[in-house]
Amino acid sequence: METIDILSIMTIAFLGSFGHCDGMCGGIVIAYTSTKVEDNWSKTKQSVSHVLYSVGRIVTYMIIGSIFGYLGQAVTFSKTANGILLLVTGILMILVGASLIGKLKFLTLIEHSVSKSPLYQTTFKKLIRSNSLFSFYLLGMLNGLLPCGFVYFFAITAISTGSALGGAIVMLIFGLSTVPALFSLGFFVGIFKQSGLRHIMIKLAAILVILYGISIVYYGYEHIRADNKLLHEKIHGNSVK
Repeated sequence: METIDILSIMTIAFLGSFGHCDGMCGGIVIAYTSTKVEDNWSKTKQSVSHVLYSVGRIVTYMIIGSIFGYLGQAVTFSKTANGILLLVTGILMILVGASLIGKLKFLTLIEHSVSKSPLYQTTFKKLIRSNSLFSFYLLGMLNGLLPCGFVYFFAITAISTGSALGGAIVMLIFGLSTVPALFSLGFFVGIFKQSGLRHIMIKLAAILVILYGISIVYYGYEHIRADNKLLHEKIHGNSVK
């Protein structure tokens, strides 16, 4: 991946985490902090529990990314095919961005209620009652499965890498970029509720998602145009001979 891609992913994920992730995952963070973290725990143990939760969440994201990246690899076999994949990817990104702003219901149509499934609820209740450090890691992995617009966006980005490793790296960067927001949740939630910064962050991240999608559409067009030009030159060269 190019440096600009990595910077774009980090920027979108970081801004989106303060606006969207705090809203989506904030309840779970507050729930496990108030239920699982004991008052008599040392600061070190409390920090480790939060780190393990984030690691579990990121591991799930990386697994999702590697799967989507592999799917992208399976369907990319020519510049035209790559270009079409990028075009579709870019359009989906634009739709996700428009949904995050609230202009479309695209995300609502594709989201499925994982959190309402009996298996998820049973597993969540068992983990939230446990005080073992490993349970924080498992809870993070479980949270990584929740339907989320930004997870969808970065999963789509993972497809465009055309590589299982590339897809995993995209989701790793995404996961790491969301850690600061969830770690500082208690401080920032109050500020966001009073000043409306959360809403501004979501809007800003959504605009960046749309712009990134437009750039991917352009790259897709360039792939197709270059392949068609090469094909035309080959045909023209053969006809001259």
